[in-house]
Amino acid sequence: MHFSIPETEVRSGENGSTYVAYNIHVNGVLHCRVRYSQLLGLHEQIKKEYGSNVVPSFPPKKIFTLTPAEVEQRREQLEKYMQAVRQDPLLGASEMFNSFLRKAQQETQQIPTEEVALDICLSNGQKVTVNILTSDQTEDVLDAVATKLDLPDDLVGYFSLFLIREGVDGGLTFVRKLQEFELPYVSITSLRNSEFHILLRKSYWDMAYDSDVMDNRVGLNLLYAQTVSDIERGWILVNKDQHRQLKSLQEKGSKKEFINLGQTLKYYGYIKFDPCCTDFPEKGCQVIVSAGNNELNFHVKLPNEQIKEGSFKVTRMRCWRVTSSQVPIANGKTNLCSSAKCEVKLELAFEYLMSKDRLQWVTITSQQAIMMSICLQSMVDELMVKKSGGSIKKMLRKRHNDSIHRSDSQQAVKSPPLLESPDSNREIVKLSTKLNSVSLRGISASNSANDISGNDFHGNYAFEGIGDDDL
Repeated sequence: MHFSIPETEVRSGENGSTYVAYNIHVNGVLHCRVRYSQLLGLHEQIKKEYGSNVVPSFPPKKIFTLTPAEVEQRREQLEKYMQAVRQDPLLGASEMFNSFLRKAQQETQQIPTEEVALDICLSNGQKVTVNILTSDQTEDVLDAVATKLDLPDDLVGYFSLFLIREGVDGGLTFVRKLQEFELPYVSITSLRNSEFHILLRKSYWDMAYDSDVMDNRVGLNLLYAQTVSDIERGWILVNKDQHRQLKSLQEKGSKKEFINLGQTLKYYGYIKFDPCCTDFPEKGCQVIVSAGNNELNFHVKLPNEQIKEGSFKVTRMRCWRVTSSQVPIANGKTNLCSSAKCEVKLELAFEYLMSKDRLQWVTITSQQAIMMSICLQSMVDELMVKKSGGSIKKMLRKRHNDSIHRSDSQQAVKSPPLLESPDSNREIVKLSTKLNSVSLRGISASNSANDISGNDFHGNYAFEGIGDDDL
């Protein structure tokens, strides 16, 4: 998740007084407005619970009214503080921090605690209506959906709730996976747009876990509906013969066999993102990115209209980062940003091991950059649990509270060519640029003067080097 405080507001308090509100954005969207005193109270609680040596520094109190320059300085300091807390494995996953964000979200949207009905979409277009409280967090809502569907407790963690946007053409955009610090009802209500929905979808990547889900009738139906939907949307590639086999299995009601055949198809289990831009293999390329099978798949349209396809394995990403910046909407008049003339630009950049001693940064500019980052992190978590011999069930059920440690024994993996033509010639694109490796702490978050993000780095514990035998 990407935290920022890009702006402040002067708001009216009690008795006609005014105060400065700091707008906390998550993924470039307003999550809540808070006062300095509220954040100070949170800081004192965290410090009391975890100790001064663990908690990052907090901007000090001021005796006199702050000048505009001092307000801006405090905004920057509070932003860095929130990012530091969120990125700390202990503090960021703490109930203290997450409950603060949930309460602040509810207060900002001025939604009282009461019982409401919330629609949750399934992959087949059906909706499940659950009765919840407006103050119920994501895990509570997920449990309510599971109860309504009669999904066993030990399978609940195999699924997650996703915020999606459905286009007029039926296209599906994944905005984000709902997090533990937000209230699903408040999140969806605050958008005030009928295009947004909450979708139930599986939350793991390794298809080996499908067998656990398929052993249960409800799990089988959910996985079957998702597979059918992904095929119909063109996310899973199917030729004519395969389509005929799938249709036959569908007519027979052979859901397990249908899924088993689906597992053999290209892009099974992948999430497909909206068209965006990348600087690989050269700047200004249009790309469709898909996440799955422990990789990011690129379908690139080069400036000369040539189409190339290839994949970046998560095990060869040394680290990645997410940055957001405010950029002026082109109007030919000004380069200064205001709330009316600016939009948030999101980028995902990862440092990739192109060859034995050669690392290169690859950047994707997309409004779904944070969703891509979440996919990468969940792939890494899954790989690390698998390497350590841990339980995938426990990881999925306690996905926000367990820290994943790097395995002592790491085996090198072979990776296919980076970019290949999707035709039979399999022509490999030659890379023209070579960038040296830099230390993780020595990388700046953004080159943009209007950057509002600060550092949001993810070191990759699943990163694996390659030896001479792999080249």
